[in-house]
Amino acid sequence: MKLVAVTACPTGIAHSQMAAENLEQTADRLGHDIKVEVQGAMGAQNELTADDIAEADVVIIAADTAVSRDRFEGKSLVKGTVKDGVNDAEGLVKKAEELAESDGAEQVDVAAGGSDAADAESDADSDPEPAETNSQQATQQRRGGDREKGLFARLKKLFS
Repeated sequence: MKLVAVTACPTGIAHSQMAAENLEQTADRLGHDIKVEVQGAMGAQNELTADDIAEADVVIIAADTAVSRDRFEGKSLVKGTVKDGVNDAEGLVKKAEELAESDGAEQVDVAAGGSDAADAESDADSDPEPAETNSQQATQQRRGGDREKGLFARLKKLFS
């Protein structure tokens, strides 16, 4: 089976490369061809071509950042986190095998544990969460400790 994959993490220094290496080793061990694109701080490495994507049976995305799925339109897709790529590459490849055996183009989010269609149905059936008040949002956005001990307060005292 022919696979293509994209790994991406916010910093893109080590984890996306580790996930890519694990996916490559696992796919080779299980007898599959794979090409992995790594997206990180230095840009994309080992970029997937249109031919690579066209020849692929399934696409695997192991990312903690947004990865454009436009170029994978019409392909079966397995979505997981970089942690899945590092710790459970075999689970991602096995899920890709299952998708390849089914005939339709389907998207499965491993982290959520099901397909996007199933997620959409469960989201529609669930009750919406109550809206937060402005004071709760402000409390969540504020970071740090006591403002009196902050840098600005200390500088103000120093120059007063």
